[in-house]
Amino acid sequence: MRVFSTDGGGVQRVPMAEFEPGLKKRLDELWGRPINLYRALGNQPGLTAAWTEFANAVRHESRTPRALREIMILRTAQLARSEYEWAQHLKMARKAGVREAQIGALAGWRASSEFDARERAALALTEGVMAGRVSDAVHAEVAGIFSHAEYVELSLTAAFYAMVSRMLDALGVELDDDIREHAPRLV
Repeated sequence: MRVFSTDGGGVQRVPMAEFEPGLKKRLDELWGRPINLYRALGNQPGLTAAWTEFANAVRHESRTPRALREIMILRTAQLARSEYEWAQHLKMARKAGVREAQIGALAGWRASSEFDARERAALALTEGVMAGRVSDAVHAEVAGIFSHAEYVELSLTAAFYAMVSRMLDALGVELDDDIREHAPRLV
């Protein structure tokens, strides 16, 4: 089924699903009103349930600072050119303490003084994951700063949000109504 987008930005490729009661309850517990991404994923309830638990673990059971992971997610959105991921995570990044100067400098982070060594290593890892190849030099840089557990968390963050951006594209997910009017442009 092809559902035409109302924002003129493309085609919503699957309908927005209604959730079975158990999944709706869990989504409400975790996120409140489900966003369009979850409503599109809801066409396959079993995988949506698994996705939900994994996303929750990546977001809330990691030991690395949320602001650091949000910088990585924003960079993933930039590299994937994902307006949806950018719009959803920009407000989360700000809430987590990512500074406006960092958001503005993110596309040129290598030449910017806004990022410390930990952030630079995490951003290099993000770019390696997005490119499909983390070099030995990037691994050494990240491993010199972060523990093995943190390396796994950061790698999972970059890889999971790479998947999110690809799913958003594959499903043609529209911006949610509450974001569409005030959607911050991808920087």
